[in-house]
Amino acid sequence: MAKQDYYDVLGVPRGASEDDIKKAYRNLAR
Repeated sequence: MAKQDYYDVLGVPRGASEDDIKKAYRNLAR
């Protein structure tokens, strides 16, 4: 099983703030 890079999955840079990560997650979850 390949290791997933959650930053790539969410489409956010590695330096993204917690808020940016939450926004990206919510957009994908729709």
